[in-house]
Amino acid sequence: MSTARTSTLASLRGSIERLEAHGDAHDLNKITLGHKAADAVLHGGLALAAVHEVFAEGHQSATATGFIAGLAGRVSPRQPLVWVRQDFSEIESGALSMSGLAELGLDPRLLVTVRATDTDAALRTAADALACDALGAVVLEVWGQARQLDLVASRKLTLAAAASGVTALLLRVAAEPRPSTAETRWIVRAAHSPPSAPWSAWGAPVFDAQLVRNRHGPVGRWIMEWNCDECLFSEPSAYPQPLAATPAHRPHQAQAFAGQRRAS
Repeated sequence: MSTARTSTLASLRGSIERLEAHGDAHDLNKITLGHKAADAVLHGGLALAAVHEVFAEGHQSATATGFIAGLAGRVSPRQPLVWVRQDFSEIESGALSMSGLAELGLDPRLLVTVRATDTDAALRTAADALACDALGAVVLEVWGQARQLDLVASRKLTLAAAASGVTALLLRVAAEPRPSTAETRWIVRAAHSPPSAPWSAWGAPVFDAQLVRNRHGPVGRWIMEWNCDECLFSEPSAYPQPLAATPAHRPHQAQAFAGQRRAS
């Protein structure tokens, strides 16, 4: 290993150790997710100006995209967001849907998407974007087990996020978790949506979200439903289909019908 590389690694290690020491000494700025149990484990919500990882299997790519879009919407509701995608991600899972992202709390007018030819280009672009403090968040989406996303790359992203105050969200599909400096690491899967109202074609997005790394506390696993109206996560609705109000002109018939529905 060359002297210059050794010096660079030593400098990075020293910088990240100082960041981690200060991070334990004071409360980080956080944004609540809306899910009470998850926010409690995270001591108030998702830390800003940090790196967070979301992992999913290849067939769960749409689920992971939806989950990380929800996180980005919570982190950066009114600031520009840069979404860096490796070309292979678009080949495997298709283009991002602006209408779908809008349902998950992202304003398409504030979204800048960048397509990178390979992992190296995606990493460089994400690092450059994290240096811009006008942004609210940067999403880095890389498909597969990319060797370039090692501990050194993770430390560089962590330093850049801490310096600018911009949150980094790493979307890793069809990849195995490796050592990193991420504040949190999630593994997400699709969960069953509850029955919706008769006039709706489908229910609200529901995620099986497992927190497997939390630098400042315990981990956990929850079923998290996305509330499209309030743009936050919550516990799944117990009774998602409302009953009609009792008509004033035939209250006894309506109450009897409601009793039959509850008994069935």
